[in-house]
Amino acid sequence: VQLVESGGGLVQTGGSLRLSCASSGSGFSIRAMAWYRQAPGKQRELVARITSTFSTTNVADSVKDRFTISIDNAKNTVSLQMTSLKPEDTAVYYCNAQTWNLYGLLNEYWGQGTQVSVSS
Repeated sequence: VQLVESGGGLVQTGGSLRLSCASSGSGFSIRAMAWYRQAPGKQRELVARITSTFSTTNVADSVKDRFTISIDNAKNTVSLQMTSLKPEDTAVYYCNAQTWNLYGLLNEYWGQGTQVSVSS
């Protein structure tokens, strides 16, 4: 499974960005997809997660009411709409996917990361 992210960039405080992550490959089905972020000198943290079957979401308190995660099951794509961005949102954002393979085994994959920078 390959994950390809897009949509990062530089934006001013209060601005918006939309990240997308497309998964590709064969012989898998998605259990859940998520966005994590890692700022310099900090640990990677979960931003938002969404399940495939019921689109159940889990969003970090620090971004709740500002970020929205969505999934397109037909395209195996997850998006993160980010609004009211703050300098503390600056980080590398990573796409994550939990998938089942043909044998019912659960695997986890990561994208290469996309930089989001918010200027004050």
